[in-house]
Amino acid sequence: MFQESMLEKKVWAVVGASTNPEKYGYRLYRKLKSRGYSVYAVNPSYDVIGGDKCYRDLTSLPEIPQVINMVVSPERGKLIIEEAAKLGIKYIWFQPGSCDDDLLKLTEKLGMESVQACVLVSSK
Repeated sequence: MFQESMLEKKVWAVVGASTNPEKYGYRLYRKLKSRGYSVYAVNPSYDVIGGDKCYRDLTSLPEIPQVINMVVSPERGKLIIEEAAKLGIKYIWFQPGSCDDDLLKLTEKLGMESVQACVLVSSK
């Protein structure tokens, strides 16, 4: 199953990371970090999240992540998925509410593998 193989990847980007501890974008970022993942916060609205540098987009990251954790609306997701494809990123993890049929079709068309599940529940 894709879910387990994605969780084995150790370099992630949380797209839609947040500075608000109540939001999933913050909680997901912190949980992945606490589990030993190399994780990057991506959100053009912030410079720092949880004391770490936050990046404007995937292209500006210091390394290409193996998995992108999507915590943005489906409307914002299309450009991010297209950017990820250009960078050669193959794995997309959609949090609940971040995906629709169009995005699933796009990831499939671009040769990406995707999972729709909550990382907070799935990661150990």
